[in-house]
Amino acid sequence: MRDKEAHLITGGWLISVMTEGSDGKPLQRYFAVGHPDQAKAEWTCIDRATQDGPLASSPSAGREPVQAVNPINLYAMRTYGLANGEVKLLGEKPPRRWMTR
Repeated sequence: MRDKEAHLITGGWLISVMTEGSDGKPLQRYFAVGHPDQAKAEWTCIDRATQDGPLASSPSAGREPVQAVNPINLYAMRTYGLANGEVKLLGEKPPRRWMTR
């Protein structure tokens, strides 16, 4: 596949998940998930996030507990080393370099 085409094809999703922090306040974390199907990416991310602690049970500050932020194209997946089916924790700040398209 040529790089021109890789920019057009969704290979994964950037997902935001809120977990309960140690102080009881919701803590938002970002994950890169290598599944082209949005629903599968969200559920895969939920499974991974529950390893770190309980998920937030309701929206906070207008954000859902689990939310697809942005599709990740195949070119970005190759560039940042995200394999098909892989889940990467990106941290608590919005990862701008993953927000492509």
